[in-house]
Amino acid sequence: MKSILGLICLFSLCIACTPDHSQEKKRSVTNASADEYAVAPGKLPMRLLTDRPPNLETPLKYFLLDYTPNNVFFVRWHLSNLPPEINPDTFRLRVDGHVSNPLELSLNDLKTKFPAVTITALAQCAGNSRSFNDPHVPGGQWKNGAMGNAKWKGVRLADILKMAEVKKGALDVSFNGMDEAPLPATPDFVKSLRISKALDPDVLVAYEMNDENLPMLNGYPLKLVVPGWYATYWVGMLNEIKVYSDTFSGFWMKKAYLVPKQNRDANENKDSLSQNMEPISKMNVRSIFVTPEPDSIIALGASCEIQGLAFDGGDGVQKVELSEDNGKTWKETKLDNSLGVYSWRRWRYEWKATVAGQHSFLVKATNVLGETQPAHHWNRSGYMRNEIEKLTVEVK
Repeated sequence: MKSILGLICLFSLCIACTPDHSQEKKRSVTNASADEYAVAPGKLPMRLLTDRPPNLETPLKYFLLDYTPNNVFFVRWHLSNLPPEINPDTFRLRVDGHVSNPLELSLNDLKTKFPAVTITALAQCAGNSRSFNDPHVPGGQWKNGAMGNAKWKGVRLADILKMAEVKKGALDVSFNGMDEAPLPATPDFVKSLRISKALDPDVLVAYEMNDENLPMLNGYPLKLVVPGWYATYWVGMLNEIKVYSDTFSGFWMKKAYLVPKQNRDANENKDSLSQNMEPISKMNVRSIFVTPEPDSIIALGASCEIQGLAFDGGDGVQKVELSEDNGKTWKETKLDNSLGVYSWRRWRYEWKATVAGQHSFLVKATNVLGETQPAHHWNRSGYMRNEIEKLTVEVK
């Protein structure tokens, strides 16, 4: 099979796209074509969803690491016009609106005038795993790799807002980046937080990721980090913060990224769609398999460590259970030490392949609030998928 070279201009470089030549068997997805992998600036080969805007998925094997390397950390953009370069010396972060002291902060200001804070947190696209939805829904057909765990270093958003002297009566705070739409009619990608959430001490304006400058494709030079919330709020190339005395009414808050309000997992019935919608926010509890990968062949008699990851919106994972009999009985797995409540947590289960043939496993996580995973999950947008996952392997 020949490689396909896509000459896609991005930051004055090229993305090289090739079919996946690995011997790993792929999950069967309705209407899905063979995976294409791309080499983008600053990245190793990653699964390509779209080239304009660039959207790249982390291969599952990198989830064997506690911290997702910057060069394979998933990439998600909504608008295709990204600046080809950013001068760190002239860059400024503007803070204005319903404040008494508007600011224009340089990167040096952020690093010298505010306390530095580091937090470990999982960033997860709201549409992670959308390709597995049944019935199928439109949108980016992510597998399980639209997420990544990292150490984020930066400044508390609350400290920046304190310096700006937010006026009494502030209600919302909006965040805009340097990405732009190719057409005037396309809404600018601007997200907002209620002032109470913006003042949460865990919300950061980050300038480092895993002890390095943010990669360009992950939002250099600044990224809003909202631990425990879906990454739609993690605005990259952040250069504008605005405080409002009323409700922010931008497209990406009022028309997009809405989920059913009636339950924690945002489930709805395809035959009677919810009429009560709200902006997506906190991540729900979830677990995935990492190794062995689907359809792996295990040698008869071999010992096998089944391993995966579990996470939620910051309450903390309490237990992860695995079933070998399609959910009739469940056994607790062993959890690695916590890296922090906003981080994913690794689980392990020792299994011996004593019987030839096909074997299936289910996995579910439960957090400290007692929230767990449903047997089936669906909504019209393919958001917040946390259905109990199934892994099938063959013993020979």
